[in-house]
Amino acid sequence: MAAANGSAGGVDSKEEFKRIYGVLKEALLRDPAFEFTDSSRQWIDRMLDYNVLGGKCNRGLSVVDSYKLLKGTNVLSEEEMFLACTLGWCIEWLQAYFLVLDDMMDDSHTRRGQPCWFRVPQVGSIAINDGVILRNHIPRMLRLHFRGKPYYADLLDLFNEVEFKTASGQLLDLITTHEGEQDLTKYNIGVHRRIVQYKTAYYSFYLPVACALLLSGEDLTNYGAVEDILVKMGVYFQVQDDYLDCYGDPEFIGKIGTDIEDYKCSWLVVQALERADESQKNVLFENYGKKDPACVAKVKGLYRELNLEEVFLDYENESYKKLITDIEAQPSIDVQNVLKSFLHKIYKRQK
Repeated sequence: MAAANGSAGGVDSKEEFKRIYGVLKEALLRDPAFEFTDSSRQWIDRMLDYNVLGGKCNRGLSVVDSYKLLKGTNVLSEEEMFLACTLGWCIEWLQAYFLVLDDMMDDSHTRRGQPCWFRVPQVGSIAINDGVILRNHIPRMLRLHFRGKPYYADLLDLFNEVEFKTASGQLLDLITTHEGEQDLTKYNIGVHRRIVQYKTAYYSFYLPVACALLLSGEDLTNYGAVEDILVKMGVYFQVQDDYLDCYGDPEFIGKIGTDIEDYKCSWLVVQALERADESQKNVLFENYGKKDPACVAKVKGLYRELNLEEVFLDYENESYKKLITDIEAQPSIDVQNVLKSFLHKIYKRQK
């Protein structure tokens, strides 16, 4: 997901977005609800910069882009820009909270090219509480900047709903991988879709657009079809990720894929299980989830044999056609523009 540049009275969206992070952080570090000591304030200051910054901010910037498209203008007033950026940062805070805890659960080593937060000296299990603080900052920001708005309760409800869906998707991912390690046949397309839909699609695709719709004064209950389209787009995005993990150029995508070694319920292994004969299934059972490069090479060889690159390209073209048809059935041209802008950012992406 990439985000375009735009302006608030001639100001570059990305620059303004970064500036507003500083304003929001400053308010949180002076929250009157807590008596900060110098050391606790410094800890939170450093923890926020380490975990909230450093990503591409695509989800957050998507709120600003979507809001502009819904309003049909590239120029927002100062207040509109501030509110859109604040909601964008709430999503980035949510993402940071998920990643801090996710890295601990996965026992990961690096994130965004630096050590995971819990691996930083003196942090360790304090990272659990930092995750809780990150999550609690979201309603603090919403309360401070949106309390008087008619859609305030809807915003709180939206963030709670999406967080619940994402945490439930994470649970499904964790227990499915655990079951899959015992029995690879537990992996199938329905299981994969459910994990991806709940763990990724709602907070990465639906949430930014839902925030922009609420800012525009819209009632989300009228946008069930839009939610469905964005969730399908999120599933397609994750399938691309699974494909790139195996077939992408590590130099270009910035990481070396390890889905095979990590026993992931990847779209590729699910497709392989569906298409493999008994002897090919045995190759998977014997080699999937092993760290040995020879085992990984055997799995990739089987993927080639089963022509999974071609299978993916067919899936990609079909998904695109279906999504375009669904998008063009939406009554609002502005909403169509938002959905198309999301789709065109990810279609045929290479990283």
